[in-house]
Amino acid sequence: MKSLIDTLHDRHRLMPRQYRALLTMRDPQDVDYLMSRAREVTQQQFGKRIFLRGLVELSNVCRNDCLYCGIRRSNGHVARYTLTREQVLACCEQGYYIGFRTFVLQGGEWGEERSQWIADLIADIKQRWPECAITLSLGEHPRETYALWRDAGADRYLLRHETHNPRLYSLLHPNGMTIAHRLQCLEWLKDLGYQVGAGIMVGAPFQSLENLVEDIQYLIEFGPHMIGIGPFIPQHDTPFGRFPAGRVDVTARLYAILRLAIPHALIPSTTAMATLAPDGRQRGILAGANVVMPNLSPTDYRSQYALYDNKVGLGAESAQGIKLLEADLATIGYHIDWSRGDSPLG
Repeated sequence: MKSLIDTLHDRHRLMPRQYRALLTMRDPQDVDYLMSRAREVTQQQFGKRIFLRGLVELSNVCRNDCLYCGIRRSNGHVARYTLTREQVLACCEQGYYIGFRTFVLQGGEWGEERSQWIADLIADIKQRWPECAITLSLGEHPRETYALWRDAGADRYLLRHETHNPRLYSLLHPNGMTIAHRLQCLEWLKDLGYQVGAGIMVGAPFQSLENLVEDIQYLIEFGPHMIGIGPFIPQHDTPFGRFPAGRVDVTARLYAILRLAIPHALIPSTTAMATLAPDGRQRGILAGANVVMPNLSPTDYRSQYALYDNKVGLGAESAQGIKLLEADLATIGYHIDWSRGDSPLG
């Protein structure tokens, strides 16, 4: 296995059966070697710096009805909210004062009638804090909408493809949503000059080992600037509410594989990792992740942005917990980098 890991390190590519072998290997020494090589590459590219992104959850209103998501359109148990422009700017102001230089505007997928409102908000943030990067995570939209937001000043866009397999995609999403369109959106975003992030859920209902291999191959081929991967966690008011959660160890293994395959990628150690395991964030970083996204959203609304159950929203996952985050990182030899943390891929 060590020779296989070294081959991935040197060539950044393997055959499908070799990815399967890495995902299923059982010898703890082999797993430790994979993680150590991923850390080595991360530190060569970025040192022991962890980049921060300040997350602002704009709204839990969504036009889609994805079967795994707690803010799906048909979930009548959610108290819906949308932050005002003034509330969003207050979140950014607080974050800027703390030291954040990247803001992530995330929310449910709205209709195009709100596109100009988003564009105006982006322009306002850029005018007030021109040195800051703006990342959007707002779902699928027409190319023209993405262009509008890019022209307004948006720098990055996160759009997890969730799975590259058409059949699995159809099992996770309602009729009318297709993986072909999701991938087209990612291509539009890249063409428009965004730094683009794609990614998957690990352990999603009906997901197979072969699906994970397909996703590894797609991500390597697409070459995203950012890779967002987190374990599936059920939300009790969804059709998948009784399915088991994904595994932290498998997610960490994917971080390591993709770090060796795409050395320059920005890889968050996601909130879902910290939700499933007290040391989940640290385990992600020790597997090659180099980004953490504390929550800048108003505390009164965080529990309502319930994509999944028991989502971590306090402690080091909130802006108020930066000191705790710094201490957690120090225990594993890492430290916060307060820069924008742009992707070296350009």
